[in-house]
Amino acid sequence: MAEVSLAIGGRSYVITCRDGDEARLQHLASLIDAKTQDARRAVPGLTEVRQLLFAALFLADELNDIRTGAIPAAPPAPDPRLADALESLADRMESLVSRLAAVPENA
Repeated sequence: MAEVSLAIGGRSYVITCRDGDEARLQHLASLIDAKTQDARRAVPGLTEVRQLLFAALFLADELNDIRTGAIPAAPPAPDPRLADALESLADRMESLVSRLAAVPENA
């Protein structure tokens, strides 16, 4: 088991998770933290518990909108391997074009 430190609402929380889940949990914590900041800006003076409550409500509202189709889900993030494969393919095509350009027309 791994431990990960999550920063939410100006506090740090250390939790135990499965090995390899650390980055995902940190990403999720950053989403929650952003919503606590939204709550703090919208209603100054909220206690920490109320900030977390509003963050949960904001996230639940977004999830509900996505599930009911009120707003479309964000498209999946592009796979970096695809960009590498396209780059490699472009290099190969440029190489073929260069080789073909070097061949005399009568050949």
